Amino acid sequence: MKHNSMFMRVFLVVLIFGCGLFTSGCSEKPESADLVLTNGKIVTVEEDQPEVEALAVRGDIIIALGSTARIKQYIGDATQVIDIEGRLAIPGIIDSHAHFSGIGEARLSLDLMKVNSWENIVAMVAEAAQKAKPGEFITGRGWHQEKWDRVPEPNVSGLPYHTELSRVSPDNPVILRHASGHSSIANAKAMKLADITGDTPDPAGGEIVRDGQGNAIGVFRETAQGLLRGAYYEYRRTPEEMKAEQRKIVELAVEECLSKGITSLHDAGVSFEAVDYFKKMADDGVLRMRLNLMISAGNAQLNQRIADYKILGYGGSRITVRSIKRLIDGALGAHGAWLLEPYDSLPSSTGLNTYPVEDLRETAAIAIENGFQLCVHAIGDRGNRETLDVYEETFKAHPDKTDLRWRIEHSQHLHPADIPRFGQMGVIAAMQGIHCTSDAPWVFKRLGEKRAEEGAYVWRKLMASGALICNGTDAPVEDVDPIPSFYASVSRKTKDGSIFFPDQRMTRMEALKSYTINAAYASFEENLKGSLKVGKLADITILDKDIMTIDIDDIPTTKVLTTIVGGKVEYQK
Repeated sequence: MKHNSMFMRVFLVVLIFGCGLFTSGCSEKPESADLVLTNGKIVTVEEDQPEVEALAVRGDIIIALGSTARIKQYIGDATQVIDIEGRLAIPGIIDSHAHFSGIGEARLSLDLMKVNSWENIVAMVAEAAQKAKPGEFITGRGWHQEKWDRVPEPNVSGLPYHTELSRVSPDNPVILRHASGHSSIANAKAMKLADITGDTPDPAGGEIVRDGQGNAIGVFRETAQGLLRGAYYEYRRTPEEMKAEQRKIVELAVEECLSKGITSLHDAGVSFEAVDYFKKMADDGVLRMRLNLMISAGNAQLNQRIADYKILGYGGSRITVRSIKRLIDGALGAHGAWLLEPYDSLPSSTGLNTYPVEDLRETAAIAIENGFQLCVHAIGDRGNRETLDVYEETFKAHPDKTDLRWRIEHSQHLHPADIPRFGQMGVIAAMQGIHCTSDAPWVFKRLGEKRAEEGAYVWRKLMASGALICNGTDAPVEDVDPIPSFYASVSRKTKDGSIFFPDQRMTRMEALKSYTINAAYASFEENLKGSLKVGKLADITILDKDIMTIDIDDIPTTKVLTTIVGGKVEYQK
């Protein structure tokens, strides 16, 4: 549905039935609503009406907000009424950077997020190998060597050899992805299937980690992971099994997001084929939430197909496509973030440039000429600088193009000289609050204290420059749950109780806006969602605690009670 046609429909509804919205002189009772919320603390994120007790919804649109007494006139025989009982309702939460299919896939593989040692990971793989079919791949995600309680032996820069993994699973190939998704560990079987030998060269933008004798230890950084994918994708089930798994992945991702209060998600990198599939899922009613999809495809493909894939509000505003995704570097934890100076913990390296800058310039030209937003993953200070340089060149070459809202995904470590450029150029910093506190224990190891203080997760400095920050989780890198990320944004408190540069904390309202109206703005949808207002979509999240007023350290105990998408209750605890 086109946005303008939706708002014309809303205007007519209000014109015909909604005199009670604007005057107190209408004697005739307005037409009944389909859904009414009453007796709540409803934070709208709208300055002219910041808080109300109740609201009414007809179809998928909010038609009235106000006191419980006033909104009761919209209750009819068929109206669904939810008494919030004084609890907090907020605009539907928007995760502005995550990987939707990855959320579902993570539910189908080994969860290594909370495993505290390499030995325990090996034990999990051994158990999985005993249950696996011959030749079946064993996959997992979530390991992080900095979170293990001891360094594995033997190791290269803290990374384990594949030896034990290969011993417990000699016949089943194993690929275990790092929490960041920017490196993987593979066993001997997987490497053999991928034809990886000691002579296999490092690909551009990637590294096969080797020991002092030049032997591959089984760890693959950044683009080198692609060497393993061919073998994995050649192992396929029947077409029917593959189709069933694909649908299951979507169902699991939807279920996970709705249970965490997520009504919309910006999917940071999908293929053209994935767009087509998500449209089908929307048509089939499986996609019970909203997706903003960023296209990830080569420049040649973009030139051929991008003009046909600008999609605004497909399937009742379930799918929007108007962005292109690129990665200029890797992750800080995997020593893949591209730095101006070497890592403190790996002086031989300044990280990896995973996508050529010249090719990024071409992508930028394609994006601006086709009216697409460009979203570039940049974590290291050099990755961010190179991206800002490309943006600046492109903007100057197209002075007639305005309101571009180009984004840098993560913006985790910046050189002080580059921080003001975000506000000056209107570049959106698409950051993840939870990354700050999750990464903090080892950021000093990677960058040293001076660089960390100057430019690591500098939310206040960016906002002071005039930049807009939208929030998210990068799930499945982190749990898609927005509550820990909100807490990290307002506290910057790590697990050991220390606070990572407290002067960079957000206020609670700033954090809420980063997850609602800012995120909607970052996808050009601020007139459609992101706040609770007459004429906007009725996307609402109800919480069991008031995260705006409770003790700050009680925020992580907050749970989602109800998730409403387009006026329909899609999750209830």
